[in-house]
Amino acid sequence: MATGVTKLSFKEKLGYSLGDGAANFFFQTIMMFQVTYFTEVLKLGNSRATTLFMVALIWNGIFDPFMGMIADKTKTRWGKFRPWILWSSVPFGVLFYLTFLTPNFESEGAKLVYAYATYILMMTIYSVNNTPYSALSGVLTGDTQERTSIASYRQVVAMACSFVIQGFLLTIKTSFAKGHSDAHGWRMAIGIFAVVAIVFHLIAFLSTKERITPAKEEESGFRDALKDLIRSRSWIIMFLSTFIVFWVLCLRGNMVYQYFDKYLIMDGTQDFLSKIGYNDNLEAPREKAFELFNMVGMAFTILGIVISKPLSIRIGKKYTYIIGLILAAGFNLLMYISPSSSPFLAIVINIFQSLSFGLTVPILWSMLGDVADFAVWKFKRRSTGVVFAGVSFALKMGLGVGLASATMIMNHFQIGDTETYKTVGFRLGATVFPGTLFLIAAILLFFYTITPDMENQIQNELEERRQAKA
Repeated sequence: MATGVTKLSFKEKLGYSLGDGAANFFFQTIMMFQVTYFTEVLKLGNSRATTLFMVALIWNGIFDPFMGMIADKTKTRWGKFRPWILWSSVPFGVLFYLTFLTPNFESEGAKLVYAYATYILMMTIYSVNNTPYSALSGVLTGDTQERTSIASYRQVVAMACSFVIQGFLLTIKTSFAKGHSDAHGWRMAIGIFAVVAIVFHLIAFLSTKERITPAKEEESGFRDALKDLIRSRSWIIMFLSTFIVFWVLCLRGNMVYQYFDKYLIMDGTQDFLSKIGYNDNLEAPREKAFELFNMVGMAFTILGIVISKPLSIRIGKKYTYIIGLILAAGFNLLMYISPSSSPFLAIVINIFQSLSFGLTVPILWSMLGDVADFAVWKFKRRSTGVVFAGVSFALKMGLGVGLASATMIMNHFQIGDTETYKTVGFRLGATVFPGTLFLIAAILLFFYTITPDMENQIQNELEERRQAKA
């Protein structure tokens, strides 16, 4: 039996990371543009879109835990989790494309049924792919610091792919839409990213190897796995904090787009862009400013990810996570004061917000691997798939609530009597609400109980058990 405490090669870390890059093509698209696409391109309306997001959320709540259990029970020559990346790669790309296809249905009912079918199927295949993919990081190696390194690689690649979506998707869409419709632009742009996602998933499958296999006595049933999770305070804290963080990301992502589109003054935005070298007569200056905001922010998020590992070694994962969230909360709240006359101050504040949040990005997935090991160490049962499936559901619950709350904010403030009333809603949704939620997540993390000393103790004792049974 191979030792669980294994140093991984650059090739394996990078190959594994491309799987998260593929997922982020879809993930970032729904975080930034799903509300706009459903309400302004597909024209479902805010209320219908809100209902759709909530129905999908309920379905994910039913499906995700079972997907984790299915993955835990899978036995193939490739391992438990790797084959699911292979099997789901093509369906992932096809459904990603179909979700943004915008068929030319005359019937509003047919359009609504199509939106429900494709979005819910896409979120299902996302679970089929991403739950085993995330759990895979817990069985590539038993070395806790290597897990942090894997998570850092993974998130740098994910952020690089997010950078492409946030910085270039609208430009690509607009380019394809010239002489055609906006819907055609979305269809063609998403088609490109769907094909690349398939390729990335296949590389992730081919590049990795599962090294930690649970002994017979460590295998658990679904009921036992749930019982172990409920008794683990650290898992509960990670579940709640993940839900809140991804609620923030989805709410903020969709509302920042509205912030740029509805709050910023067109002439002031064009003047700012002209001063930094853009054309004086841009077709969509606010869209271009939004892309610039995202690209600069993503570059500093990646810098934060790079800093995260050495900082977590020095002060621990928990406190790195907490500090990052508190700083990100403060900068989100500060962005409320940015004037409508120019995006300059918003971009500067977002640099510091992104750098702060970047500290937290790799820590989440590394801590989940630690929580899975804690369950094996404490209860002598391994249920890595269920651990990650539960938090995957929290992630998608955050996405669902984030999308629904964004549409509700838009629906509430768009019926106001004045433009000032409307823009206040977009500003609150992009700044104050996310900042407040980040603070709540940071407070929760103070109750996380796995310390650096406990991580080392768990790692060493689990390795001794594996060696004794080898």
